[in-house]
Amino acid sequence: MSHETDLSDQKPEKLIRMANQIGTFFLSQPKNTQIEGVATHINKFWEPRMRQQLFAHIDNGGDGLMAIVKDASALIRRTGCDEKVQAQFPAPGDTA
Repeated sequence: MSHETDLSDQKPEKLIRMANQIGTFFLSQPKNTQIEGVATHINKFWEPRMRQQLFAHIDNGGDGLMAIVKDASALIRRTGCDEKVQAQFPAPGDTA
């Protein structure tokens, strides 16, 4: 996958799929490095806006994300979520 592609305005499903692909890869690694591996990869290769979208989704329940990705979120650098990002990832039951 090219990291030059701007994914900052993608639908949550694309970011969920990408995060889960990273999680799936790291499940094949030694147990003691899996979570750190996911976080390190996302910190290195995802731009801040992508991480904002990921955290907005996690903050709203993280539906569809693998447990390894959710566990790794504690080690992923969090950036401020703006209103545009929050609108893309509405809370369950939110009609806005």
